[in-house]
Amino acid sequence: MELSKVMNGVNVIKSYGDLGVDITDIAYDSRKAQKGGAFVCLRGADVDGHDYINSAIKNGASVIISEKDINLEGVTVLMVENTRKVLALISANFFNHPAKELTTIGITGTKGKTTTACMIKSIIEKSGSKVGMIGTLGVVIGDKILKTNNTTPESYEIQKNMREMINSGCKSVVMEVSSIGLRDHRVDGFEFDYGIFTNFSEDHIGGNEHKSLEEYLQCKRELFRKCKVGIINKDDAKFDAVLEGHRCRQIKTFGFDEGADLRSDDICLVSEPGYIGVKFRVSGDANMQIRVPIPGKFSVYNAMAAIELSKCMDIEDKFIAVGLDNARVKGRVEPVNVEGNYTLLIDYAHNALSMENVLKTLKQYDHNRLITIFGAGGNRSKVRRYEMGEVSGKLSDLSVVTEDNSRYEDVMDIIEDIKIGLNKVNGKYIVIPDRKKAIRYCMENAQDKDIIVLAGKGHEDYQEIKGVRYPFDEREVIKDIISEMKNEMKI
Repeated sequence: MELSKVMNGVNVIKSYGDLGVDITDIAYDSRKAQKGGAFVCLRGADVDGHDYINSAIKNGASVIISEKDINLEGVTVLMVENTRKVLALISANFFNHPAKELTTIGITGTKGKTTTACMIKSIIEKSGSKVGMIGTLGVVIGDKILKTNNTTPESYEIQKNMREMINSGCKSVVMEVSSIGLRDHRVDGFEFDYGIFTNFSEDHIGGNEHKSLEEYLQCKRELFRKCKVGIINKDDAKFDAVLEGHRCRQIKTFGFDEGADLRSDDICLVSEPGYIGVKFRVSGDANMQIRVPIPGKFSVYNAMAAIELSKCMDIEDKFIAVGLDNARVKGRVEPVNVEGNYTLLIDYAHNALSMENVLKTLKQYDHNRLITIFGAGGNRSKVRRYEMGEVSGKLSDLSVVTEDNSRYEDVMDIIEDIKIGLNKVNGKYIVIPDRKKAIRYCMENAQDKDIIVLAGKGHEDYQEIKGVRYPFDEREVIKDIISEMKNEMKI
């Protein structure tokens, strides 16, 4: 594509070299720079792309887009104010604005983004339309799943993936929009058709994330300055603050508040062997009975967000109901089929807060014992291990302490730290360092109406030990255990 077309709408402060060149591709990682491509210098928390200009040129880049005033022989240099903003704009140009050909749905909030996205995806698919998804679980295009390093990828990947979605027949895309993604201009260059705000709580403060709670909130509400229709949780304490300065043509609300456009009541917990969920009614913009196979009150909120979005998109009630009833979220209180009158769940809870939330939710359901299998990540804060041990010790009838991603630490050292928290509250526990053996022990000794939680790994499909990632998908591990137990019974 001609450079002038790629740079359309971009304010260039200074330029050097040939402005009439064609661009073969765009890169922000010098290692991925190609012959005839443009290299965009991004400033990160630890790395500055300006330091890798020579590397990009060596790999073939013929155009450099920089925030610094530099003049290099043999290449075209464009100086701009903010390269992150520019990367988003030129990526949209380069891929011919795919967002204009898709119904775009962005979801932000502290919690519930992944679950809400999966609910929406399920509803849209049940209505007969193909939908792409971008978020924590990766980039999903049909049966193809591409792994990503961030919940919200860099703008170049977003634009490229949306174009691929169109090429594969997708009519819409649902995207998790993180506060960092908004801060770093990853979703600039297009306007969302629908923006959803789930909730707000203190998180992502410090380090390379946000300097303060106010900055975090400021980034979150940016979504409502980038969408046509805003859908927001009316019960959230930051409701008014999030809407401050919004540019939406229309605002729709959901919640238990009587003034919400979509309201919920008559909530009933549903618990069966292999099934943990919730049933409820909605009224207002939709009037129907809903069943969701994901436990807890937060599931009701997430489902209401999905329902309100569906009504805005004119999706029929029957597709909404069946879509939600079939919604599954990999690694989020995910049920696994087992033989026996008990429930086995996989959940990503990998710190004390997330573990407390899931265990308190599950304790509300009719059950015999609540058993938690968990470990803790290596080369991370020891305090986290103490806290996880304490939480599981308080809330679980039995804790089965095992390995997680031990990284470069010895697994037994990690387990000893976890035991400190367990012993503090006199929690009942056993130690089985091998995670597969720990899972098998719980399955072999499961009693009627037990709820067993495999905490920590969630959607991950690996075990990281001494710097090496070994295949370890708990779903496959459970299948193997079931097969082994069956074969042993035949002997």
